[in-house]
Amino acid sequence: MTILRPSDFEERERRRLSLQASLDAQKSPTERNRLGQFATPAALADEIIHVGIGLLDDQRPVRFLDPAFGTGAFYSALLRCVPHARIARATGFEIDPHYGTAARDLWADTPLNLMLEDFTRATPSQRPNLIVCNPPYVRHHHVGNGDKVRLRALVKRLSGEDLSGLTGLYGYFLLLADVWMSPRGIAGWLIPSEFMDVNYGRAIKRYLLGNNVTLLRIHRFDPHDVQFDDALVSSAVVWLRKSPSPPGHAVEFAFGGSLTKPSVVTSVPLSDLRNAAKWSRFPSDATRAPTRVGVTLKDLFAIKRGVATGDNKFFVLSRDMINERQLPREAFRPVLPPPRGLLIDEVRADPMGGPEVPTPLFLLDCRIPEAQMAHDHPQLAAYLAEGRARGVHEGYLCSRRSPWYSQESRPAPPFLCTYMGRGSLGGRRPFRFILNHSLATATNVYLLMYLLPELATVIAANPGVKRSLWEALQRIDVDQLVREGRVYGGGLHKLEPKELANAPAGELLKVLPASLAAATSNPPELFAAAHK
Repeated sequence: MTILRPSDFEERERRRLSLQASLDAQKSPTERNRLGQFATPAALADEIIHVGIGLLDDQRPVRFLDPAFGTGAFYSALLRCVPHARIARATGFEIDPHYGTAARDLWADTPLNLMLEDFTRATPSQRPNLIVCNPPYVRHHHVGNGDKVRLRALVKRLSGEDLSGLTGLYGYFLLLADVWMSPRGIAGWLIPSEFMDVNYGRAIKRYLLGNNVTLLRIHRFDPHDVQFDDALVSSAVVWLRKSPSPPGHAVEFAFGGSLTKPSVVTSVPLSDLRNAAKWSRFPSDATRAPTRVGVTLKDLFAIKRGVATGDNKFFVLSRDMINERQLPREAFRPVLPPPRGLLIDEVRADPMGGPEVPTPLFLLDCRIPEAQMAHDHPQLAAYLAEGRARGVHEGYLCSRRSPWYSQESRPAPPFLCTYMGRGSLGGRRPFRFILNHSLATATNVYLLMYLLPELATVIAANPGVKRSLWEALQRIDVDQLVREGRVYGGGLHKLEPKELANAPAGELLKVLPASLAAATSNPPELFAAAHK
């Protein structure tokens, strides 16, 4: 093996970057997205290796492992950061020969053992003291059912954790690597920060707070500062040590900036983490005195996702399309356009109760048996036959409905909230509250807000209160909504129904008592209970 000088490694890194760009260009963005192949930026790889080496206990020889090697961004950084003589062993796994074969040639004269195989199928045979990895960001729906069953069973057997079927492939990499680590070894994981907030991240958080490892540090990058040019994902670097947490241990949480120069840093006791449903609140919430939330939106509303059709292009039609095909109007109900096409926040009703929008849309929702359809509505039967030919009826949602072209019950909501949105430096709110006067329902790009029965009865007799509620919804502190939700790369914010339901309803309470007092002599006990 040739002895290489530091200057040789700088030249080798330039060659690696050129190779990475060439190999990426030979694949379509769709293919790389499906396989979760997002290369680590060179500057970030350098920072991660520097931090990892600093976390090792002493100057013992480095036994390095990268379970998702790619072209070797972390290995290249290691060679430029650590004296050659200190690297006792370096191992990599790369499942895709498109990258692995070229990487093996690139690093052939260095102390690297690169396996062109699937890390999740490998038998632990080493005990690395430094694992650094950017695991493939493969979303759960791109993990085959057979692989998912295998991976969940393997993780359960090796770690005791039962990962949700919604977990991305990165979660399996993180937990499976545990059995490879040497005592007091260090692992650094560049992964999506979504695990910090979502329900399917609970098993990962349990592992990080368990008895086998010490969670040292989590650096969450500013979502507006996307780390990967080709993936809109909010990233975090998680550092852990293979040893039980010492008494009184606190985890360092950093946010923004770079790994070595974060914008905000604080320490969070393990007990606080165990009691926190959302870790993305740290470090900002760690310095804020706890406040009593009191009444939340769920005390006033039942909040549901909009209609999940399974195929909006097939089930949502314009009036022109319905007329051209001579489809029966009774098989459709009005539906609001998606947020990008709805430029107003107050939707008025036309004389027929439909929404006053430039291009009205309608949702196919019919329960006539398919065998009867050819006799009663031959044109609609022909349209459904087109859907069958496209395989619409075999989709996950459609195949579980009877008949497959019926929809879940979602009456017209009086209020809606957009499901996703971006903030802006100009002060644009990431979420919009919409007042709906029409009979239109909405698809699952909205959250539908239905007044609880007691409140709906009173407001039906006092229409002015409905507008006051809408105006109060618009005054909810946007930061409170953002803290309840989650954020993705590029500043894309998202709210699930339960997250919106947990938002404080103080602004609404300012409206309701006075409005109801003016409308009724005895305000309903609902509001008295809500104040408790």
